[in-house]
Amino acid sequence: MIDRISLHFYQFFEFTYETIENASMKQVTIYTDGACSGNPGPGGWSAILLFGETKKEISGGFANTTNNRMELLAVINALSHLKETCKVTLFTDSQYIVKAINEGWLEKWKANNWKRNKREMALNIDLWQKLLPLLIKHTIEFRWTRGHANDMLNERCDELAVLASREKNLPEDIRENSEEGTMFPGAL
Repeated sequence: MIDRISLHFYQFFEFTYETIENASMKQVTIYTDGACSGNPGPGGWSAILLFGETKKEISGGFANTTNNRMELLAVINALSHLKETCKVTLFTDSQYIVKAINEGWLEKWKANNWKRNKREMALNIDLWQKLLPLLIKHTIEFRWTRGHANDMLNERCDELAVLASREKNLPEDIRENSEEGTMFPGAL
């Protein structure tokens, strides 16, 4: 009987502590998007970070990349801009990202030495590896939003990503091949 009471108290305390910890975190809303003209081709990423009345827009681009890489870089750069651990609601129109996180694809790829199945490697391993520590640092809820469906912040992200992809003299997207430890231009 005492063990059950102790267990119940411990579970209550753990839940309460987690609730208090999350309540003290700053709550941030982030919208992200990636764009690519051709796939591969010149691409751009963007994010809008919202905290209270503060709004910050960030973007960048690469000369030879893919849309999925730009979507991932938008998320990585947005989360990297947070100066402290936050509770984040992140909106993206990338089902690739939402399903990889919410449906456990990322966990499976990592557990299977970055293989999607017995023959195929997961794509964009270098970026997923950069995202992993950010997923641990922050409490993040990934939400999918339909692209080009009159969501003003998603539309603004799209506009910023397209503008970034059209910048002159964009750098090459350097992808680190994590299996061989070498660097090579271009993206999968």
